Amino acid sequence: MRLLLAVGVLMALAACASMGRPQGGPRDVDPPVFVKSTPSPGQLEVDRRRISIEFDENVQIKDVMSKVVISPAQQTMPLISALGRRVVVDLRDTLLPNTTYTLDFSDAISDLNEGNEIDGFAFAFSTGSEIDSLQISGMVLDAATLEPAQGMLVGVYSDLSDSAITTLPMERITKTNQLGQFTIRNLKEGTYRIFALNDNNRDYRWDRSEDVAFYDFTVSPTATRTLHSDTLRAADGTDSIVEHEVTVYGPDDILLTWFNENYTPQYLMKNDRQERNRITLQMAAPADTLPELTIANGPREGRSLFDLAVLDASARRDTLDFWLTDTLLIAQDSLLLEARYPRTDSLDRISWFTDTLRLFMRTRKTKESSKKKKDAPADTLPELTFLSVRAEGGGNVDVNAPMMFTFSEPIASLDQAGIHLEVLDDTLWIPVEPPVFSEWQPYRPMKWTAPYEWEPGEKYRLTIDSLAARSIYGHWNRPYKLDFTVKKMNEYSTVKFNITGLADSLAVVQLLSSSDQPVAWAPVVNGTAAFAFVPPGTYYARLFADRNGNSIYDTGSIELSLQPEDTYYYPKKIPLKQNWDAVVNWDVNELPLDLQKPLDIKKNKPKPKPGEMPEPTDSDDEEEEDLRTNPGTLTNGSNRSSNRGGLNRGGSSGSQGRIMPPRR
Repeated sequence: MRLLLAVGVLMALAACASMGRPQGGPRDVDPPVFVKSTPSPGQLEVDRRRISIEFDENVQIKDVMSKVVISPAQQTMPLISALGRRVVVDLRDTLLPNTTYTLDFSDAISDLNEGNEIDGFAFAFSTGSEIDSLQISGMVLDAATLEPAQGMLVGVYSDLSDSAITTLPMERITKTNQLGQFTIRNLKEGTYRIFALNDNNRDYRWDRSEDVAFYDFTVSPTATRTLHSDTLRAADGTDSIVEHEVTVYGPDDILLTWFNENYTPQYLMKNDRQERNRITLQMAAPADTLPELTIANGPREGRSLFDLAVLDASARRDTLDFWLTDTLLIAQDSLLLEARYPRTDSLDRISWFTDTLRLFMRTRKTKESSKKKKDAPADTLPELTFLSVRAEGGGNVDVNAPMMFTFSEPIASLDQAGIHLEVLDDTLWIPVEPPVFSEWQPYRPMKWTAPYEWEPGEKYRLTIDSLAARSIYGHWNRPYKLDFTVKKMNEYSTVKFNITGLADSLAVVQLLSSSDQPVAWAPVVNGTAAFAFVPPGTYYARLFADRNGNSIYDTGSIELSLQPEDTYYYPKKIPLKQNWDAVVNWDVNELPLDLQKPLDIKKNKPKPKPGEMPEPTDSDDEEEEDLRTNPGTLTNGSNRSSNRGGLNRGGSSGSQGRIMPPRR
């Protein structure tokens, strides 16, 4: 009994001495709250350059360089730091008289423990006797992809001249948040022009290589007092409506779509002769005009290089390979070329420039090559060089795909009689009419292609006889054989888009992969765009208004005040299976622009806040249900909508997007 009593006492003592993990309360999801500041918000006649802002808890500040913006723009970056519950800003530029200063922190400030951010926190004071208080709000999207522009600089000019954006710093500035939204605060009454840009060199003006957006019309900010209704709920569950006056700032529906002029100064970036029979010129930008090249030394002096070489140019003609055909020129170790070509001058204009290019070819002898030459028997024949042939596409060919071959050297001739095509009938290969090959494009002598009407599901064998292809150097091909199978029709899907809501008569629909890259395109004809022979998979769709009918998306121009071509996204994924015929009914104005792009392919997604779940993506089940409900038809069944009006795309009616309230 004594033993049992002792054991019981020891167990009780052990239980009393054991340490447990304390149970914490609910997670803190509230951002810090502003308490006070020196100077105080909206204070007048401020003459100090140190600003101290205090919150109700310890704070931290992140990404100062990319998120914090001060208006007027500062030439010297201020010192900004977090000290316990305070954020301290030391301005290093001299304060301007009678000026309203705005410190826009965006979401840079958060609490120290949980990282809860204060979104859109801004602070203002004035060095004069009054403070400017007007605002302009809106959104910035990528013109081509409708991606929200995160952290893009947005500013205004009261100077309405076209040259202001390139010669003067912006007068009042802010940056876009994670959703691409912006609010330019503390504006004077007046008329402004609005721009957005990725200011890579921090000079607060636009350089031609930087991304830029502009609004088509001038803007005059306004402030209106109006009644606002709030619903209050009592402890007993009853509701009551309370009205109070608020200030509404406008306009708050500005839509800017940024673009890049893809400007690169034109100049000869590289000239090279790594092989004796080939000269390579590389331009810094695509060229519409070929250079003028003249031999400046040797026995062919004064002759045009185009007469003594075959040109193989890249698609943009910024890389030019000249395959020399003249034996004297090939044997010449030192080669001088007089080159005349378009080049960007100091005034940023394209003009013709003349230069002398020095191309040297040094013969390199290695120990192995010298040994092989020394040890080779006197009667040994030189090793023959053959053309190599490579087929595009491999052994599984699409029904509508042309046959294409790439040779290792420019082709001088291709004997069509040496090309044979057979189709497999049970176990026998039956000859059929072969395709007729031709050079793929001008100045592409190494690629040859042939269109052909393939029979779906059939197996083919294409044979090229030896000596059928001859290069410009007299090299021949070895026998070549390619077996391939053409896909069956039931391996494909078709999709047809019925387009409504377009203001432009010319438009192009692009079928997109899950990485937002075009895989096929089709023009809109009489309100429809159709795609055949589409492999099964999940696709998305984008449409752009093709204002000049060139079937290529064209960017804008600041100099010409030309906006980029308008872009729209089909807001849902398009799942296609084998042997499916899908019809997509697409009203391009059904959803606001910033809600059109599916989240699955959106790259600039806002980061979820602490304790917040990421925004859900469209589910496959929803898409499948659409197809089961209406067999063979995929309709735009999205019920997402906005009751906040529309953003103005460059001064349009506002039916293209959302009105966003100013960030207060």
